[in-house]
Formats: sequence, C-alpha cells, structure tokens
Amino acid sequence: MTPLKLALAVSLSVAAISFAQARDPDGRYANSPLKQWFDSLRSGKGPCCSDADGSAVSDVDWESRDGHYRVRLDDKWWDVPDEAVITEPNRVGRTMVWPIRGYQGITIRCFMPGSMT
Repeated sequence: MTPLKLALAVSLSVAAISFAQARDPDGRYANSPLKQWFDSLRSGKGPCCSDADGSAVSDVDWESRDGHYRVRLDDKWWDVPDEAVITEPNRVGRTMVWPIRGYQGITIRCFMPGSMT
C-alpha cells in the first residue's frame, strides 16, 4: 500500500470512530433517566447517537407541510428526509434534530418532531 493510500485509510478510520462515538465529554447526560431511550433512538438513516448529539429546535424553527418536515439551522431552511424522521413517541416533548455538518452543507440524520406548543 502506498503511503498516500495508507494515510487516507488511517484518516477515514479515525473519522469513522470519532463519528460513531456519542458526544458527552463531561458526562452531564450520563445520569439522565432518558439516557437509554436517547441512546436507542434510530431513524431510517441509522442510530441518532444520543441526546448529547442532538439539538433542541424552537417551534418557530421547524414546520410540517404536506406530511413533510423542514427545519431551520444556521439561518437556512433544510428539508428533513422522510427516512430521517423518528416515528416513535417523543418522550421529551421538545423538537430535536441530529444534523451532520459537512463540506457540502448540512444533512439531517434524525429528526424528532415536538408538540408545537
């Protein structure tokens, strides 16, 4: 294997490992009564990771129209892919989104609609 290919393989492996680990460096969510539930959340795009990886969304920053969702992140509206919607009941009540920021913009890995109260 050439040095360039080896460096690329190592870089991709490190990126995959860091993406797979949930963010909770200070352990503030470790004792949450909903931790196991958050850790088990999945959309059609895969596991959402945890509450620490998601972001709460204000009611004015998401909407439902014609059976599809949109969410405003970084002052821009993003369509939520149907396969990213979490279909089980929302146990926390607040709307949450698990975005992945990349060089081509934002993709939505998971979206859990709230109650819009």
